[in-house]
Amino acid sequence: MPVRSRLPLIAGALLLAFSGVRFVTGIFVTSDTPAIGWLPLPLMCLLTSCTCWQTSRHPGLDAATRRFWRHVMLCCVVLAGACIGNAFDAFAVPGDIQHIGPVTTALYLGILGFAVWALMRLPAWQRSRTEWIRFGLDTGIILITTGVLVWHFSLSRTEAWTAQTGSAVPTLAVAMVASVSVIAFTKVAFAGTGGLDRRSMHILSLGTGMAAAAGASMPLFAARPQLNTVFIAVPIATFAAQLAAHRQTSVSAAEPVERPVSRRFSVVPYLAVAGMDAMLLGADLTASVEGKLIAGGTVAITALVVIRQITTLRENNRLLSTVDANLQQLRGYQAQLAHQIRHDTLTEIANRANFEEQVTGRLSDGENFLVALLDLDDFKVVNDRLGHGTGDALLKAVSRRLHDRLRAQDVVARLGGDEFTLLLPNLSDDEAAAVLGRLIATVQEPILIDGHEMVPRLSIGVTASQIGDTPGELLRRADVAMYAAKNAGGGRWAWFDPAMDRLADQDARLGADLRQAVSRGELHVVYQPIVELPDGRIAGVEALLRWRHPEHGDVSPAVFIPLAERNGAIIEIGRWVFEQVVTQAAAWQHEYGAAAPGRVSVNVSARQLREPGFVAEVAAAITAAGVNPALIVAEVTETAVLGTGAALDAVHGLNALGMRVALDDFGTGQSSLSLLVDVPVDVLKVDKSFVDGVTSTSPQAVIVDNLIGITAGLRIQAVAEGVETADQAERLHQAGYRYAQGFFFARPMSGADLGKLLQPGPVPA
Repeated sequence: MPVRSRLPLIAGALLLAFSGVRFVTGIFVTSDTPAIGWLPLPLMCLLTSCTCWQTSRHPGLDAATRRFWRHVMLCCVVLAGACIGNAFDAFAVPGDIQHIGPVTTALYLGILGFAVWALMRLPAWQRSRTEWIRFGLDTGIILITTGVLVWHFSLSRTEAWTAQTGSAVPTLAVAMVASVSVIAFTKVAFAGTGGLDRRSMHILSLGTGMAAAAGASMPLFAARPQLNTVFIAVPIATFAAQLAAHRQTSVSAAEPVERPVSRRFSVVPYLAVAGMDAMLLGADLTASVEGKLIAGGTVAITALVVIRQITTLRENNRLLSTVDANLQQLRGYQAQLAHQIRHDTLTEIANRANFEEQVTGRLSDGENFLVALLDLDDFKVVNDRLGHGTGDALLKAVSRRLHDRLRAQDVVARLGGDEFTLLLPNLSDDEAAAVLGRLIATVQEPILIDGHEMVPRLSIGVTASQIGDTPGELLRRADVAMYAAKNAGGGRWAWFDPAMDRLADQDARLGADLRQAVSRGELHVVYQPIVELPDGRIAGVEALLRWRHPEHGDVSPAVFIPLAERNGAIIEIGRWVFEQVVTQAAAWQHEYGAAAPGRVSVNVSARQLREPGFVAEVAAAITAAGVNPALIVAEVTETAVLGTGAALDAVHGLNALGMRVALDDFGTGQSSLSLLVDVPVDVLKVDKSFVDGVTSTSPQAVIVDNLIGITAGLRIQAVAEGVETADQAERLHQAGYRYAQGFFFARPMSGADLGKLLQPGPVPA
């Protein structure tokens, strides 16, 4: 606080000290200059009014607070006039400065009116019904206590007041000042004061109460007519107001005013009881009206305190019940959260963290157990064709089947996607084989989901725990075994064998070599003729990829094509193959004209079809080669185009370029017939597995016979693959097939060698 702003406060403190010393001295020494006691009073009143006026103009205060301090300023101005009037009244009666005239009394009462008006206009905080009940009880306790005290010290001595001051009105004024103090105290302590600083109100109400107490002590100085309790009451009241005003301006106006936290415990009722009990002990209850009044007041206060305590206890019980309910709800939330942390949100079975925790615990205990990793075969096809909602429903159904088939001590968890894992303790090899066999049989039973009948296929890899294992190592070994089961055709389970790690390492090294095969010139394209029946004239060719490894020699396409699919190398390799094929097709057209193959088929993988920009790359390659797109046939498998995803969109895009589309390996996948409607198919290639039985009375022969009718009706060319004997060729021609492909007609050959066959007449066997 700057020194300049502290000067009025220092002056007020000095005047208060002077008045206090002067009053105390007057008790023991009779003064010949009583006027000195009156001089500081108006000065302190005017000094305080200036301080209150400055406070009321503080820019950081709200309107209600500024109005309150203006009212306090008016009180101080009127109090200055009352002090001057009181001085004139005192000197009007020689030797008795305790006399109070009617005008002065009216001014004092006017001060009280301003004070009451200012207090009543202060805003109160919003409170609950129970809080207002406690407020009313506390107010009643304070009013009864104050009333008894005022009666005991003032109203019961009305005759002494009248003889001493010349009027009974000062007695009423003292009672009203005490009441104002009570109102201020209860307003601040219980009802709140809006934007007004609470400590400022505490100071103000304390000063008013002390001034009232000092004024009430007038009868005690009847033997000292040269003293007037106004000498000490006014300085106390005005200095307290000055302190309160300074306190108000020192509080940061920018700080938001919040409702104070309600206290459940209050000392006010107990102080009131203690005060009344003290008076009760010193009073004759039967000999005087005052004693009866004190006794009655004590009983009333005691009753109010009891009621207040009952109200508080009921409120506390209600709060405790609320707390108990909240704690119970919190425990429920905690249990739910703990469950969610340890369980899969979709299937409600254990999640990876839960599974690894249990595996770690069993490894620490030295237990023997098996870990099995399960994966649904072709699950992506379900998501792509039928949507993720159906896929999620399938995962839930599989998890239920797994859970229902396991023992109580077994654990099933979902790692993510379509991967599940099992923890199977205390099983021998034979018992494990039986359990896994039952699981596969159960999971692979037909199931109806969203109107679609499905037959899930499951591949499982199993490994046994060993000393020094970790959850990660167990899952890795099970994963290796699971892929071995998939590579063996799926729908089965496989034990982990250390040899699998070696094969996996070989796969990794082979995959790394495959990524560099294009740049090293190790890949080449060969072409197998597609002939017309029965004369064997070349109608088209299928491009096939070969890899000659510098160390391992010729690597089977059955080995490196799936490897390229898995590691993503198929994108670059497929791009290179397509460029080779369209370039060769253009060269044949240029060299052989009408004798050139009428179509050149190239295999397109599912990975290529899902690659963004694939159709644009194909269009650019065709344009660069200058070949007619109608000569190029894109061969796709059934599983590559199931559904309505990016792969099927790509196939439609290729068809829009003018290319033809062939459905390869027809009959070996799912929902084959529906693909003939969904996919823009020009050519249907009947798989070798059906052609092998065409010369017998096998079911395969029945399928071959009926497929030709379907393709003819849909105006789709049918090509029989894998023809190896003359009997097969003749039987296929009799069934209605006009195109075939196989070793019986020609083996795959280079483009140059194929060019030698592009002559009129049949292709030699």
